[in-house]
Amino acid sequence: MNALPATADPLGETLYFLRMSGVFYSRCEFSAPWGLALPPIENYLMFHIIIAGDCRLEIDGEDARMLRPGDLALVPHGRGHQLRSGPGAQLIDLWDHPREMIGERYEVLRQDGGGEPTTLVCGAVRFDHPVARHLIEMLPRLIVVEAERSPRMDWTRSTIELMAAEAGDARPGGETIITRLADILVIQAIRAWIERDPAARSGWLGALRDDQIGRALTLIHRDPARDWTVAELAAEVAMSRSAFAARFNALVGEPPMQYLTRWRMQLARVWLEEDGATVGELAQRLGYGSEAAFSRAFKRIIGRSPGSVRRGVTGARKQPA
Repeated sequence: MNALPATADPLGETLYFLRMSGVFYSRCEFSAPWGLALPPIENYLMFHIIIAGDCRLEIDGEDARMLRPGDLALVPHGRGHQLRSGPGAQLIDLWDHPREMIGERYEVLRQDGGGEPTTLVCGAVRFDHPVARHLIEMLPRLIVVEAERSPRMDWTRSTIELMAAEAGDARPGGETIITRLADILVIQAIRAWIERDPAARSGWLGALRDDQIGRALTLIHRDPARDWTVAELAAEVAMSRSAFAARFNALVGEPPMQYLTRWRMQLARVWLEEDGATVGELAQRLGYGSEAAFSRAFKRIIGRSPGSVRRGVTGARKQPA
């Protein structure tokens, strides 16, 4: 884990870990009537930035929102959804849609219905660090940041205008600029939700806002291998052991040592799935004296043995494309 300044606030440090890896970014140039069906993509956040024109976003036929120029919509949990020029417009599945590949992960989609034009930048991204993943799990099923109501409307509008200019010009580096700006806007939307939504003031996010419990969470996140005790964490944040334990449990929803163990196992699962680490390496990296002790804790928290998770990942990678 990269070292961070000791003065970093807990919530700000959490946002630090919102580093994305994208599976695709698309510029969509449509004219009505048009429709695009986005299939479920597990563990990915999907976003849509409206450059020009209007569109209708639907999730499972329940949430239907009209999006205007400058609006940004996030579908955080990889759920399937639809974009249309209007109700009833025929849909084309994303994976079946004709496309022009501009780069390895950047493409242009076009539908010409002859009517009013709409331009969007869309994408699917994932967050690899466990802190970021935990934050994404807290988000609602749909976040819409409306340009007209954004407290930083000028900044958002200027960013989207720059994206629009890059989308309209075939200039060198345009793909890189568009994807980087999209990433920034996604993080800005998550930050806007944290700032304004009451749901972000309770549970794990609420605990991060607490001066003392937030610092304790940061200590655990920074140094999960350390042999922490409740007394040590309490001393670090200038609280008595009993007061700290009670407040931690009330805000986070579980005792400090239980949170520490679960956090270690979440890290271990990511390292197993993404890095292919061995059980011995994980035990050492997370401060366990033996592979057996680590494996017991992993199975208790995750519900599967670390070897089973590792074999499943290895088997999936061997499957033919």
